[in-house]
Amino acid sequence: MSWFIEALKKYAVFSGRARRKEYWNFVLFVAIIYVVLIAIGVGAKVTAVLALAGVFYLAILIPSLAVGVRRLHDTGRSGWWLLFGIVPVVGPITLLVFTVSDSQPGVNQYGPNPKETNPVPGYAA
Repeated sequence: MSWFIEALKKYAVFSGRARRKEYWNFVLFVAIIYVVLIAIGVGAKVTAVLALAGVFYLAILIPSLAVGVRRLHDTGRSGWWLLFGIVPVVGPITLLVFTVSDSQPGVNQYGPNPKETNPVPGYAA
């Protein structure tokens, strides 16, 4: 949960790097929230479910883009690679491979490796 909160704190921060853990925990919690919204809406009207999901989608759009860009930065790639996701089949598969790839070791053009600087948000070693 702390990784999800950490990504939300960096609401529109497109610079820097994001570890796999930060990115995938963010994706996991967003997916869980979508499932809960759908579960709530099962007994409700379809328009109510769409409205809830739409509001959540709009609220989470910028943080999702920001954490995606930071994740690509962590692998040494430009955030513009996110646009490749609109290419059918090949785009999403390529982005999946990029996001599951390990961090580029050391400092790259986007900043220091977050694994080496602060392993867990809110935890002082």
